[in-house]
Amino acid sequence: MAAPSALLVMGVSGSGNHPWMEGGTTHAGKGQSFEHLCLLHRSTVGSLLASEDRIPWLSNLHDILLRDVATGQHVVLACSALKKVYRDILIRGKDGAPQKCAEPGKEGKVAEVKLLVVHLSGSFEIISERLLQRKGHFMPPELLQSQFDTLEPPSAPENFIQISLDKNLSEIIATILQVLK
Repeated sequence: MAAPSALLVMGVSGSGNHPWMEGGTTHAGKGQSFEHLCLLHRSTVGSLLASEDRIPWLSNLHDILLRDVATGQHVVLACSALKKVYRDILIRGKDGAPQKCAEPGKEGKVAEVKLLVVHLSGSFEIISERLLQRKGHFMPPELLQSQFDTLEPPSAPENFIQISLDKNLSEIIATILQVLK
């Protein structure tokens, strides 16, 4: 696997994305530092966003990933990214179309982010219990089933790993670091 320049920590609400968004920097060894993008799209409580509502937001995240990666940063993005098309937008942008380039002969290359998708997965029962214990979060537990219904788990040829919620945060980090070696 080519070394990723960014990590996407994804999963349904309650799967464990939140600790990745609490700010600060996690040192990932070998001089790599993954900065947290604390970008959270807050939907109106009790309602779902349509896919078309998410596209501009995901496209903006793609642009931010490209910008930060171009400056040499290694980035961690915590985002539900439940559908493959959402992850594709994070990697290739809205259209995945060739980007214009000022240099002759450089046209036609899609501006892609080398992304490793880290899918935090667990059963409905475990995640539901986690949501019921959270206070003041924007995602109501009543919408969890809709997230499971929407979830398209990563699969080949996506560059991904799946990590069970049976692990604690330090075990999850250790697993990710092992994959990155």
